[in-house]
Amino acid sequence: MKAKVTLRNRYILLFDLVLVAASVFGAFGLRFELGQQFYFYLPSAYWMLGTALIVKPLVYYLFGMYRRLWSYASTQELKLIFFSVTTSSVLVSLLMVILASVKAFYGFSRGILIIDWMLSLLFVGGLRFMMRVLSDSQNAFASRNKSAKRTLVVGAGDAGALVVRELEKNPELNLQPVCFVDDNLAKMKQQIHGIPVVGTIADIGKVIEHKKIDEVVIAIPSAGGKIIRMVADVCRLKGIPFRTMPGLYELLGGKVSVNRLREVDITDLLRRPPSYVKGELVGAVISGKMVMVTGAGGSIGRELCRQIARWNPSGLILLGHGENSIFETLLEIQETYPSLPLFPVIADVRELDRLNSVFKRMHPEVVFHAAAHKHVPLMELNIDEAINNNVMGTRNVVKVCEQNDVQRLVMISTDKAIRPINIMGASKRLAEMIVLDAAHRTGRAYCAVRFGNVLGSRGSVVPLFKRQIARGGPVTITHPDMKRYFMTIPEAVYLVLQAAGMSKSGETFVLNMGQQVRILDLAEDLIRLSGLEPGKDIEITFTGIRPGEKLSEDLWEEGDQFKPTAHPDIYQFDDPSNLRDEELKANIKELLALSAQGKVTEIVSKVDSLIPGSAVAETPPPDITSIDQS
Repeated sequence: MKAKVTLRNRYILLFDLVLVAASVFGAFGLRFELGQQFYFYLPSAYWMLGTALIVKPLVYYLFGMYRRLWSYASTQELKLIFFSVTTSSVLVSLLMVILASVKAFYGFSRGILIIDWMLSLLFVGGLRFMMRVLSDSQNAFASRNKSAKRTLVVGAGDAGALVVRELEKNPELNLQPVCFVDDNLAKMKQQIHGIPVVGTIADIGKVIEHKKIDEVVIAIPSAGGKIIRMVADVCRLKGIPFRTMPGLYELLGGKVSVNRLREVDITDLLRRPPSYVKGELVGAVISGKMVMVTGAGGSIGRELCRQIARWNPSGLILLGHGENSIFETLLEIQETYPSLPLFPVIADVRELDRLNSVFKRMHPEVVFHAAAHKHVPLMELNIDEAINNNVMGTRNVVKVCEQNDVQRLVMISTDKAIRPINIMGASKRLAEMIVLDAAHRTGRAYCAVRFGNVLGSRGSVVPLFKRQIARGGPVTITHPDMKRYFMTIPEAVYLVLQAAGMSKSGETFVLNMGQQVRILDLAEDLIRLSGLEPGKDIEITFTGIRPGEKLSEDLWEEGDQFKPTAHPDIYQFDDPSNLRDEELKANIKELLALSAQGKVTEIVSKVDSLIPGSAVAETPPPDITSIDQS
């Protein structure tokens, strides 16, 4: 492939020196028309030339004019050219006025300075944008490669325009943008970067046939799953490959780039259109603060780190028990945010002294507590461990937060804490009580945020289905009418950060999980996204509902009263049944003592007596090999 049109910056400097001389003598020539006056003022022209040759390149350098790839010049570079040329011209003008006042030369026309400024803008800007034009012309020629795939871009907004520009700049991607489709009728028959808008999204099937499209790119970060599914279904029927730009929640605070185009996955088909974005809430909580995330190596913890990093904290502490997962999180955040101070800490939340040492050394101001055991069937077989990690671990985190004057603590909880039928949900409910009790005692902004299943987290149904599909099936589901709430990890974390910004003290926030999704539909979507057909290439079998399993989920108890918040997808719930003060402290102490002794039966009885509606004792032991859909 032919290289892009580029010019080393030292050669640009040489061109600038020539152009400085051209603008100075050009200004004198235009002002005096090469007549007698031109020669009279020539000595002042020499002084101005010498001054300009020193001042202008120096100012251009200080403004970063020689650290740019001008083949990628944009409006930002246009502003840079204007300010650097104007600054240098002002400095040259001041020096010329000073030199004229000390009689360094005789005779000087101040109109020369304005003409020189205008010519400098023209010459300096022209040189750099000529490089951009040549680069674009070369890319346009390269993009006409007959082997390039004819590409339809869905979405003629800012993201779609960016995709087209990047595809044209990078012919090695082998994608040639041919046309747009967009539901904004005002854009019909218009062109964006020379690419026409030829129809609406409903016309995509006809456009694929008429324009002989080879590939489709979905460039609507704010699109809901309904639009993504419609495009995906048409492309699948036509046998056309399709890709998408990540959703808005994945891109918040980041830069949209064609390099982030990826295959459509299940999270795209189920994502909801963003209804509300209020960044100032998050910025006020995180920007300039030392932030800690416990469980930073987990699915939720890592996404918390990704999104927190975008808000410019003074530092980010990645605390977790697994060294490999913390290392992976560290590498990812470091690569994306190289200037952000990161502090990886390998520690177990069950070790109070270790936590105290970390807090005293690093002084976190905001803590997101995501460290927890979450796998329901596995915890049913390790009840004492669930209590140790989820209850004692949370108690330790809260204790060191209080002792070290941490003003904001956000605990990640679960919908399984409502009328719990398993030890995982019960342990998280008790952890909530510990956090909220500390909030009421101290008046600090400590809160809990509950939400349901997240798509793609480790140990969840999606990775398990994918493994079954990769093995050739069958995909196993307990019941054809089994339904669950699902949310993408980026959306859940975004709402957690919003809730953190709204917390005053002692709130339980509940996220709006949308509509419940049939597990059967989820499985069929995953099979189709793998390029296979359910029932034909991959069988789906039903294993029967397990003891204690619900066909659908509860996000709150019947009769509970919820308050609206500043965000339409976040509700606030104040539970009067939570234990408080000495009563809570004594019961937690007794529960941890039972856990230390491994008295599982007593633990379950104790938990059921402490939590209203809890029925952990009534749930039979799980089948550890079955897929957790509860």
